Amino acid sequence: MPGKTFDDLTRNWPQRERQVLETLRDPFAIQVFLDETPYSTESIYRSPLSVLRDRRAHCFDGALLAAAALRRMGEPPLILDLRAHDDDDHVLAIFKRDGHFGCIAKSNTSVLRYREPVYRSLRELAMSFFDLYYNLDRKKALREYSRPLDLSVFDRFDWMGSDAGLERIATRLDTIHHERLLTPAMIAGLSLVDEKLYAAGLLGSDAAGLFQPTGKSEEAK
Repeated sequence: MPGKTFDDLTRNWPQRERQVLETLRDPFAIQVFLDETPYSTESIYRSPLSVLRDRRAHCFDGALLAAAALRRMGEPPLILDLRAHDDDDHVLAIFKRDGHFGCIAKSNTSVLRYREPVYRSLRELAMSFFDLYYNLDRKKALREYSRPLDLSVFDRFDWMGSDAGLERIATRLDTIHHERLLTPAMIAGLSLVDEKLYAAGLLGSDAAGLFQPTGKSEEAK
């Protein structure tokens, strides 16, 4: 599909879903829409069209919806993976303003969401999540971040309008190069998150969608 425009790729979408997407005119408006969309606890992937239709999304679905909405505004559709130990990974849609990174994210917690475009590097952006990224055992879980993945390479699978090819994106995101954020010594010295932050982060969460820690040991790398 080289040379296809956003309108070409969404030409066959129902008018209702196209109209909703057209109301999302800036990154924060996209975030508000995702915040108002109920969190999906289902183990399925939804394309942006399915999210608009079903009004349900988890972090992967939300990142794809945000990337599609950013693309409509002329931005590249870029997502980034945050990799965790003994917790779910988290997927962000990233964008830049004046050379600085920001992101949009759907989360089952109250703290792993929007970031203003004020971060000079992707590492800075990833580290803005560090103290807020913890599991139900109160352990800080963030360990790595991926290089950005440009979703336009998946246009031939109609990732914006069809659920069928989304497993390819998930697999690629899992296998793409990730940068480590912590040394083994840093990991060994981590404290538990305090009780007030723990409670605040879980405010409004759906218990059915929360990762249940296994308590597995962490191998040194």
